[in-house]
Amino acid sequence: MKNVTDSFVSLGHWPSAGSFGFNTDILATNLINLSVVLGVLIFFGKGVLSDLLDNRKQRILNTIRNSEELREGAIEQLEKARARLRKVEIEADAFRVNGYSEIEREKLNLIDSTYKTLEQLENYKNETINFEQQKASNQVRQRVFQQALQGALGTLNSCLNNELHLRTISANIGILAAMKQITD
Repeated sequence: MKNVTDSFVSLGHWPSAGSFGFNTDILATNLINLSVVLGVLIFFGKGVLSDLLDNRKQRILNTIRNSEELREGAIEQLEKARARLRKVEIEADAFRVNGYSEIEREKLNLIDSTYKTLEQLENYKNETINFEQQKASNQVRQRVFQQALQGALGTLNSCLNNELHLRTISANIGILAAMKQITD
């Protein structure tokens, strides 16, 4: 500290005639230089620094304001998205319920249709069986009739002679004539 005061005191003792010399006291000269630089900086830099700080403050405030606006917009979009999600979930549940009920309805319709088809097939089967039984019965009757007719013809051929044959024809002609008179 003594060196600092000595350097200020020695300034007062400098001759005014202008001799110039070097001060070898490093601490004293650095303090003087620093005080001059700080003084100049404070005097001239005060406005610049104040403007820089104001600009920085304004940018920070604008950034905060923009962030708040973006945040509010994001919250609004989030609420809209949640509302849409709830709506879609409700629709999905409705589709799911409708889908299950539609599946059940289709299942019941398919079962009913299958039962009707099986019933029709059973009716067709029964009709086919009846038709085939009737066909078989008719074939058996025809066969029996043919065999009986062949047997009767064989018996008639073996038993008939010309006289019996003529009498049978005459009797049949008489029956036909009587039938004709009844109808007239």
